[in-house]
Amino acid sequence: MAFATLKREIMLGDLQPGLALTELDLATRFGCSQGTVREALLQLQDEGLVQRKGYRGTQVSPCTEAEAVELFHIRQSIECRGIVHVMAHPSRALIGDLKRMVQAMDEAATAGDELELASVDRDFHRRLFADAGLAALDPILHRCLVHNHRFKISQTRGPRDLVQTARRHEPIIAAIEAGDAQQAAAALFHHIATIVDFGPSVFPERTQ
Repeated sequence: MAFATLKREIMLGDLQPGLALTELDLATRFGCSQGTVREALLQLQDEGLVQRKGYRGTQVSPCTEAEAVELFHIRQSIECRGIVHVMAHPSRALIGDLKRMVQAMDEAATAGDELELASVDRDFHRRLFADAGLAALDPILHRCLVHNHRFKISQTRGPRDLVQTARRHEPIIAAIEAGDAQQAAAALFHHIATIVDFGPSVFPERTQ
């Protein structure tokens, strides 16, 4: 409970970057042991959402545009290289799994649950990448995805079309289903590059 609640509050910006988080205060808040809180903070650290600084304690991590740009580049490289491996040997279950996840995203979007939509979105991209057979890169991709969504939410001004966000994944599935590796890479690149508008100079139009 502590991990899920703190993650939600950080992702939504309810807990601002730089805010100090103390184990004792959190244990009191959640009615649990400091050990449970410590484990939750370690999980949040693994996802890059908090920074633990020894005697200075734990703080909510920053969420800056400069860091976001670098993580988007890392993600683009991992996923667009990975899909080349995926298209060489896609598993039988891949298309069905991805379509079910888009359906789950659509349901979350209809319910107005942006955080659940983002969670399933991350599952979608990690499921796709799983078929690349590059398991050592999955934790890096996961951290990139978490930060991407946190930054995107932080930039939101007013309501967004969550259903459209869910259905942005459909061209990726269509290209994979057609067996078109080049189009799959292009669709994935476009999907990543257009999550947040940083301007055309950040993501030049290329797929590799």
